[in-house]
Amino acid sequence: MSLAAFPSSWSDPNYVATVVGVIATGVLCFYSTVMQSGPTIDEIFFVLPAVLLSTIVAYEIARRWT
Repeated sequence: MSLAAFPSSWSDPNYVATVVGVIATGVLCFYSTVMQSGPTIDEIFFVLPAVLLSTIVAYEIARRWT
């Protein structure tokens, strides 16, 4: 893998979106652990768009910031 494939700065939109997506997914896993039961289908259909929306918003903010 070449060095050009890695983000050149912390404000790279792809990097920011990836970090936000990973954190949002981690929050979902933490929630599932604390509740001691797997999320229901309704919860998944609510949380998955929230994770994707947060990733999209973070990408757009980072893209316009640079």
